[in-house]
Amino acid sequence: MHSVLILGCGNIAGGFDTERESAAPLTHAGGYRAHGGFHIAACVDPDDARREAFAARWNVDRAAASIAALGSAAPGAFDVISICSPNACHAEHLDAAIALRPRLIFCEKPVTDSAAETEAAVQRCAEAGVALAVNYSRRWAPDTIALAEELAAGEWGAVRSVVGTYTKGVVHNGGHMIDLIHLLLGPVRLIAAGQAVHDFWDDDPSVPALLETESGVAVHLAIGDARDCALFELTIITERGEIAMRDGGFAWSERRVGDSAIFPGYRTLGQPTIRVGEYERAMRAAIDNIAAALDHGAALRSTGETALAAQRVCEAIRTAARAADPLSARTKQ
Repeated sequence: MHSVLILGCGNIAGGFDTERESAAPLTHAGGYRAHGGFHIAACVDPDDARREAFAARWNVDRAAASIAALGSAAPGAFDVISICSPNACHAEHLDAAIALRPRLIFCEKPVTDSAAETEAAVQRCAEAGVALAVNYSRRWAPDTIALAEELAAGEWGAVRSVVGTYTKGVVHNGGHMIDLIHLLLGPVRLIAAGQAVHDFWDDDPSVPALLETESGVAVHLAIGDARDCALFELTIITERGEIAMRDGGFAWSERRVGDSAIFPGYRTLGQPTIRVGEYERAMRAAIDNIAAALDHGAALRSTGETALAAQRVCEAIRTAARAADPLSARTKQ
């Protein structure tokens, strides 16, 4: 049984599963419980009511307002430390977690507030021999993994273009989109950034951008506005059809190229095939992957290195937007 310390007792730590008891958990605590091979030994949160409710819901042995308040913990006392605290606390909590020498840290994204800090944290984990998994969750969704394999195998033919639409910050949710595109198509580089829109975070606007893969495929990063609705969708146009991720991965549609029934000699996209997505399986798959890494040395599907690669692109987009229009990048729209 692997012992776990959870830092932060909010929604992603366990709150989204407070009213759920499901084989498809959405949270760290829910994933650990569903797996059965982990024991949440301790949790930390400065909010007394939230911490106590979390400890009661997940049967946590020790709960404290801070890591220091947990009392003495020998290096190696925890096999896994989950960092689910607010982003501004990540750098501090990573340092504290590394000092406790777990075998693995499972960190929410972004790893830290800057690519430079993230790079330093990744390096410190490597030097300490601590594995670092980062919750870019779609890297664990079975249908996303299958699509990456299909694209790599050429089952959809050549990729012609990609459009990803997101809200709620270029580093925060745009990072999910860039990481997903990295998984499906490989590295991208920035061509141009558009006007920043502050739809949620004061310091992390949503920014439209044009990017390009190493093979020259155009990637259009579009934005909505989180004040209207949450939006995270991806459309890939290929030689043989169109694949579209809807509702963040809870649904997918596919259209295949075929001969037109109306215009002889023309080829068109057929009617869409809609299927339920497997995004709900991502957290359980992440915990399964973490267990396999601990027990058998399996490779992690989402790492500090892959997270850093996405964050660097997102920071480049944000920097380009500020350089093009400094006033709009500082003022809420």
